[in-house]
Amino acid sequence: MIYTNSDGGARGNPGPGAIGIVIRKDGTILKKDSAFIGEQITNNVAEYHALIRALELASEFTNKEVTCLIDSELVVKQLLGEYRVNHPAMRELFVKVQKIQDKFEKVIYLHVPRTDKFQKLADELVNEELNRRGYKKK
Repeated sequence: MIYTNSDGGARGNPGPGAIGIVIRKDGTILKKDSAFIGEQITNNVAEYHALIRALELASEFTNKEVTCLIDSELVVKQLLGEYRVNHPAMRELFVKVQKIQDKFEKVIYLHVPRTDKFQKLADELVNEELNRRGYKKK
């Protein structure tokens, strides 16, 4: 099974945002990715962008089952139908996730703590991307 760890963050909320993704199988990292996603991004919107990219990357390795590990409890609960998606930008991204997950036989969404070693790596990728673009932590 393929596992994804994705993280999105913004410095300022809203502020400059980036995403970090780790794709792995059986503890072996298959791919790492990061990207700058814009100047006025909220943390929650960044989390959705990260998940979308993670699903796109996971589809390069499987169309069967993928487990998506996310440190945003809000996003996980929205994807599981426990919370409604009220924010218009997040609703649009939520719908995009629904379409992309159709590429797989099964998608599992799990909340993980930020202390998870692969989640830490995804977070490091976010921070490296923002630092590279000159957005230093205050």
